[in-house]
Amino acid sequence: MQALDPRTAFSSRAVMNASAPSADETRQTQITDLAREVAAEFSETTYAPGIVRGLIQFSDFITLSILGIISWSLMGGAILAGMEMPIVLSIAGALLFMLFTLSVDGYSVHDMSSLAPQIGRIIGAWTMVTVLFLLISYLSETPIVENRSWLGLWFVLGIAVTTMVRAIESFLIRHWQADGRLERRAVIVGGGTPAAEIITSLEAQENNDIRICGIFDDRDDDRSPPIVAGYPKLGNVDDLVEFSRLCKIDMLIVTIPVSAEKRVLQMLHKLWILPLDIHLSAHMNKMQFRRRTYSYVGNLPTVPVFAKPIANWGGLLKRVFDIFVASLSIILFSPILIGTAIAIKLDSDGPIIFRQKRLGFNNEEVMIFKFRSLYHNQSDQTAKKSVTKNDSRVTRVGRIIRKTSIDELPQLFNVLLGTLSLVGPRPHVVAQQTNNRLFEEVADGYMARHKVKPGITGWAQIHGWRGEIDDDEKLKQRVQHDIYYIENWSLALDLYILIATPFKLFNQDGAY
Repeated sequence: MQALDPRTAFSSRAVMNASAPSADETRQTQITDLAREVAAEFSETTYAPGIVRGLIQFSDFITLSILGIISWSLMGGAILAGMEMPIVLSIAGALLFMLFTLSVDGYSVHDMSSLAPQIGRIIGAWTMVTVLFLLISYLSETPIVENRSWLGLWFVLGIAVTTMVRAIESFLIRHWQADGRLERRAVIVGGGTPAAEIITSLEAQENNDIRICGIFDDRDDDRSPPIVAGYPKLGNVDDLVEFSRLCKIDMLIVTIPVSAEKRVLQMLHKLWILPLDIHLSAHMNKMQFRRRTYSYVGNLPTVPVFAKPIANWGGLLKRVFDIFVASLSIILFSPILIGTAIAIKLDSDGPIIFRQKRLGFNNEEVMIFKFRSLYHNQSDQTAKKSVTKNDSRVTRVGRIIRKTSIDELPQLFNVLLGTLSLVGPRPHVVAQQTNNRLFEEVADGYMARHKVKPGITGWAQIHGWRGEIDDDEKLKQRVQHDIYYIENWSLALDLYILIATPFKLFNQDGAY
């Protein structure tokens, strides 16, 4: 049978074009009390093992680099290969230690729960670094007496301090493992025998970090019993969308065969809006895929369909970038913030800041701050009526700050609070409508905008899609641009959008 590439078969476009759920199906479902109880159990945020491993590596690098400089200073300096550069050589030693430790899989988060094996790896890796430096001294004909004191002190301090740091890290990892913070949480989509076999396979694996949170299946017959391998069926696929918003899960494992393409596409149309990794189980699949197509959840072969956007280090870097730029922007724009607040207060009665609930990450409601631009007694919390050209509800100051987007500046504080990002899809009001139709009824893929944190500005805004939404095409263009951003995110793209935003704001006709 010819190999099928699921990356094409199950692309975002294919999912968007699958049979869309009706308006009744897209409304929020009421999940069972059991599902809510299970969701509450998994409501705590987990720590990505990749980030934990990276932070441990970084701590080794910083610790050994500093110890190298201290040792150099205490021993009155030294020369290595004709160089007297303590910072360069200390950094080189720290990097070599990390490489030697990586070569023996010394940064496995699971193994770090036990301190004893780590001590052996630390001594072995640090000994190799010291021997390598001594070898360089010998080959460069540097007298050993020039480096003996420095290397000796660095060797002793390196082992002692790194071991103490690792002891603390091991304690934290054991605590997090016991608390379920280092597990990967999975939901099985599809019940019956295939689900039971997947659960048995995962639980039989040594050092398994996959935690099954429950089973969801649309079928309600003998093929899908209420209990599978000891796990309850918590609801159907529609219930899963609501369940995922109440708890912190990492992935969905779909047991439906890839060969049932139509059924899979219909299901993925409902699920792809979730900010999760979605895998199709391949352990029973008779179709022959190329080896590079497969991914593995533990030892379970799967076909990856969707990956969580802006995950792990990407999410951390984006958050650090947001905090840094938002803090700097608040300082730089403080005269404008203060001046605008005074102007609003003098221009009309009412509060300076307008607060409004909007849809944020994972379709959760968040409170957004803006400078008030409408008369207070005509404020529209539900945005049922879009602001139009020459709208009588807009104040004199409001016309200026809306046209220049100064009214959005208080959202920099939302960024610091974590409810917004600097760049992302613009957040819309809950149940917002255009021409008496909900946004999600107008544009396919609309709910997928919530797979990432919303932003103050975005890819759609710098391409002219901002302001009033008075026809379906404007909304569809926004959604298409937002999905492009989600699927192509990078820090460089965020930086480009931020730089382009000021130049685009004064050249658009849609903002009133």
